[in-house]
Amino acid sequence: MTVAAAVAALVGVLALATALGLLLRARTGRARPTRTNDTRTTTTDPTTADLAPAEAFGTEATLVQFSTPTCARCPATRRQLDAVAAEHPGVTRLEIDLAERPELARRFAVMQTPTVLLLDRGRAVHTRFGGPPRPAELTAALDTALAATATTPGDESP
Repeated sequence: MTVAAAVAALVGVLALATALGLLLRARTGRARPTRTNDTRTTTTDPTTADLAPAEAFGTEATLVQFSTPTCARCPATRRQLDAVAAEHPGVTRLEIDLAERPELARRFAVMQTPTVLLLDRGRAVHTRFGGPPRPAELTAALDTALAATATTPGDESP
């Protein structure tokens, strides 16, 4: 291999790595809505019902954080989610250690920690965040979930 070919290969590898890094960075922490149908529900989603005892879930919404003991970004995410939950009545944060419950990583397709799921009142997954949630997107997703559950059928006055 000539020097020019080696330099060209190195430049190509660096360009590819940079493009992949920028793509991953752009996707990390972004809100990804998981439901396209009506988000108003009062039934328990069977995929989340066994995550914790019923009293661990919020009455309005729950922020579920999947973590591992070696996750460097999880403590900051924990503080962020606790602060957001404290600002909204009926919202709680639930942390699940994937080292203790590895089957949940496959079930919820957790590819990185932290991964955060926003569950609505009925414990259905409303929004998913891969990586630490971006504050503005987390607040917007939570406000949407709370607004959707605030007008559940049967709550309207005649």
